Amino acid sequence: MFDIEERLTLDERSAVDFVLNLRKRWADTVYPALTQEYRATGEPAATIGDAGTRLRDLPLYPWFSHLERVQQKMLWKLAGDAVLRRADELVDQLTRPERPKGNLALDAGLDLPSWYTDYDIHIQPGGFFSDDLSAYVYEFGARIVMLRDNDGYKFHTLFTDTALPDVPGATRVVDIGCGFGKSTRPLVGKYPGAEVIGVDFAAPGLRLAHAEAEAAGLAIDFRQADGRATGIEAGSCDVVTGTMVLHEMPAEAIRETIVEAARLLKPGGALRFLEFQLTGDPLRDATVYEHAERNNEPFFHALFGSDLLEICAQAGLTDASWTPFDERTHGVRPEGWGDRVEWHFPWAVLSATKPEA
Repeated sequence: MFDIEERLTLDERSAVDFVLNLRKRWADTVYPALTQEYRATGEPAATIGDAGTRLRDLPLYPWFSHLERVQQKMLWKLAGDAVLRRADELVDQLTRPERPKGNLALDAGLDLPSWYTDYDIHIQPGGFFSDDLSAYVYEFGARIVMLRDNDGYKFHTLFTDTALPDVPGATRVVDIGCGFGKSTRPLVGKYPGAEVIGVDFAAPGLRLAHAEAEAAGLAIDFRQADGRATGIEAGSCDVVTGTMVLHEMPAEAIRETIVEAARLLKPGGALRFLEFQLTGDPLRDATVYEHAERNNEPFFHALFGSDLLEICAQAGLTDASWTPFDERTHGVRPEGWGDRVEWHFPWAVLSATKPEA
């Protein structure tokens, strides 16, 4: 399969570089300047709400807020245009091989919930589920969103290597909300003897995930299904995981997804979800809270408002905990996120265990 970026014109490459550098300067220059303005207003706020009120009164905040939203819109515009110019070639790549290593099971009758279809999440026009090209647009755009720090899926490999348990005898591993497979492919190397299953709502993403897995020679079972009711046998999985999926659900759906994950696990099996958590710094947390509005994340607050440790306990899981995750090089980082002056997502890993029978 060819990569869109291998065929970008000079003008397209320049546009990509501009948006990438705008995003970097927003994080490492505009945000630190905003924090300096905030500190100059007096004693730090004690709560996220108070910090947010003070933040919105700062002269630089409208620029900080505007730049995040504008560069996101620019990103999807250039990604969409680049994909549309190569539409026929890209769709042709989704043709299923005659003798696949893995499997692709789509469900045309799957009822997609309104909370999934009614919003242009991340400001991506039409979302991720609307047509086959939307998957390519999201895959291309996600590279810039991650500041080119996830090329080769470094980020997801780091999560797999540092956050997921070693289970030499694993027979089945499930990735809920697998998207176009960026989080699923590293699981094959981590658990070489296991059946690896990727579950997602979006047929376009699954078609792309399957095509790319086949091109890489990876045997993965991709299924279009609801992560709250996967249809997979109870007690059959050694590890159930998901990356950046819970924050895109309302609170009840988050709870139902954790309950389903617990149902799937074998006794002794492990749950691992990579998500966000608040840092305890009211200013930084206020900017994270307001990212929800700046980036069309309607259920972002539902994640922070849900006690996932208690939900895990109610689902029959033990040892539930959150551990900070540093996406640059460290991976899981029990000592915290460290002193970082730039704006960044406060990644964290939700861990829990299904008790032995």
